[in-house]
Amino acid sequence: MKKTKWTLMLMLLAVITVLAACGGEDEAADDSSSDTGEKTYKVGITQLMEHPSLDAASEGFKAALEEAGLNVEYDAQLAQGDNSLNTTIAQNLVNSDVDLIFANSTPSAQAALAQTTEKPIVFTSVTDAVAAQLVQSMEQPGGNVTGTIDLHPETIDKTLAFAQKLQLKTIGMVYNAGEPNSVEQVKQVKEKAAALGLVIQEASVSTSAEVKQAAESLVGKVDGFYIITDNTVVLALESVIEVANTNKLPLLVGELDSVARGGLAAYGFEYYDIGFEAGQMAAKILTGEAAPADLPVQYPQNLKLLINKETADTLGLDIQDSWGAELLQ
Repeated sequence: MKKTKWTLMLMLLAVITVLAACGGEDEAADDSSSDTGEKTYKVGITQLMEHPSLDAASEGFKAALEEAGLNVEYDAQLAQGDNSLNTTIAQNLVNSDVDLIFANSTPSAQAALAQTTEKPIVFTSVTDAVAAQLVQSMEQPGGNVTGTIDLHPETIDKTLAFAQKLQLKTIGMVYNAGEPNSVEQVKQVKEKAAALGLVIQEASVSTSAEVKQAAESLVGKVDGFYIITDNTVVLALESVIEVANTNKLPLLVGELDSVARGGLAAYGFEYYDIGFEAGQMAAKILTGEAAPADLPVQYPQNLKLLINKETADTLGLDIQDSWGAELLQ
């Protein structure tokens, strides 16, 4: 009788154990289902430095992924203009478990590509992706890299044509000769300016702290300034604005964000927009809809002439309707 009693108790215990295990499996299944209901993508961001234009591009990139409905975790790192740190950041991101790298600037993209030919890289704020050896061509990037550039084919032509309307004959350019994107732009500006009979006076810097002195060195030699999308100079743009306004010299800039900061005018675009367009490309890559090699590099889509009305008033400049400009009040 005792034996039978103990046998029944053991059988009951076994049933309870099995039921508990089944319940645990069901709970685990439920947990797994909730975890995989929305995939989380990990995206690494490498940005050359912190300044309004690059920051706006990063904001646009994130907004595009959010609009695409993707759940994304970001590992964002700033190199603060230090190329050695740029390389370290790229190494860290490549060695981590990120699904994609967003490279915001030419040096950032070059550093990332130097570390991997496997992880997908989407760039923005790059002036010439082919010359920077990031892609094989604009139409067919090849490899693991694609993105959006920050120089529309018509920008320089239209800017110089506008400089002629302002009757500028000698134009000052301050740039960092250590930035490949800047060297390429200055080269193009000089070639196109020469064809129009305009003269370019250059002043090179290596840090943002040198920008004001470089701009001042051109006063008396130039009729106005043209500041391209140079990261080092744009970071210290206010110092150029001060020099230009004090000496009543028109300051033409390479993108609309710099007009909002006080530059006179730009035939340009919003960095937020090219960041957003890069984010749309990243969404296609993350979801497997496309590979970097199959996505052509994009030019800025929305080019317009924007004039800062307050700056124009400071310079005593009459804005002509024939210019077709949009005014920033």
